[in-house]
Amino acid sequence: MPRWTVHLEGGPRRVNHAAVAVGVGVFSFGGYCSGEDYETLRQIDVHVFNTVSLRWRKLPPSSCAPSNVPYMRYGHTAVLIDDIIYIWGGRNDTEGACNVLYTFHTGTHQWATPRVTGQIPGARDGHSACVYERTMYIFGGYEQLADCFSNEIHKLDTRTMNWALVRAKGSAARWRDFHSATVIGSRMFVFGGRADRAGPFHSNNEIYCNQIRVFDLQIETWLDPPKSTNPPEGRRSHSAFPYQGGLYVFGGYNARLNRHFQDLWKFTPESGQWQRVEVQGKGPCARRRQCCCVLGDKILLFGGTSPSQDQDLQDEFYLMDHSDLYILDFSPSLKTLCKLAVLHYNLDQSCLPHDIRWELSAMTTNSNISRPLLSSHG
Repeated sequence: MPRWTVHLEGGPRRVNHAAVAVGVGVFSFGGYCSGEDYETLRQIDVHVFNTVSLRWRKLPPSSCAPSNVPYMRYGHTAVLIDDIIYIWGGRNDTEGACNVLYTFHTGTHQWATPRVTGQIPGARDGHSACVYERTMYIFGGYEQLADCFSNEIHKLDTRTMNWALVRAKGSAARWRDFHSATVIGSRMFVFGGRADRAGPFHSNNEIYCNQIRVFDLQIETWLDPPKSTNPPEGRRSHSAFPYQGGLYVFGGYNARLNRHFQDLWKFTPESGQWQRVEVQGKGPCARRRQCCCVLGDKILLFGGTSPSQDQDLQDEFYLMDHSDLYILDFSPSLKTLCKLAVLHYNLDQSCLPHDIRWELSAMTTNSNISRPLLSSHG
């Protein structure tokens, strides 16, 4: 049974950031933090989490040409292909949304803006990005210039650096933003997001669909919706990740229900069945806009925002941004279970080997790079 094994505080306090797993680390880019300045243009910040030492560090400002470094933003996406992370989209409070492609080399930490050709997608945020055979696929989001939701698919072939609008066949998924799109095999599974009864236009009559939509990336066709059973509530700003052929969904928010979620669900593509996953250990509180990365059998979840727990505050939309990190282990080893028992029962560690005592210390020592706790609304 999966188990939450690590909970640490003191990391980057971030909302709507973007992150990818690289080797034994996680690179996290930008995001929103209440109280920070998003009107003055400045470089996007980059935080790196080491899964061995369980510590965050912030990379120093880049010395690359300013035009090659993205400005601080939120609602963007990041994907990894070989040693290169591709950053696209997102927005800030001055420049608005962006459609410039940036690359970040994981070895040299150098930024670049590669020359691209083709039909470049319009600037947006709240879209999804995923990879199939060295091609990045962008779906949905809220387009700034058109001032509407999108249900188009754009692709960037990283071998030719050519953008193209996918001429998708079949009945397209609804226009939406802040959904998830996850590649399993040769298919892209789209779940959740914020849609509107007015179609592509935002009329504040929101829809939170809980139906899985599947796009076949080989034949570029939307497939008929699978007959799924017992789906979770529709939601946006959740996390989704693939693990051993299944699609997992955690957390998110439904404005019509005014509810944040902290549940974990599994969707099995072969059967179309949903199943709520029971997890041992103390996990994250209900939240949205967090990041989630897969490293082997472990899932790292960090950041996001939740309703304030302060009982003196009556505003139900008073949100608190998180600086925490949780590790979900789908296959905890006997060694991990023993370490958890030592911590749970506060057992004497003096007789344990030095490396075990060091690991126990790492599991319980918070990072110290967080900004002071501030609140946000929305």
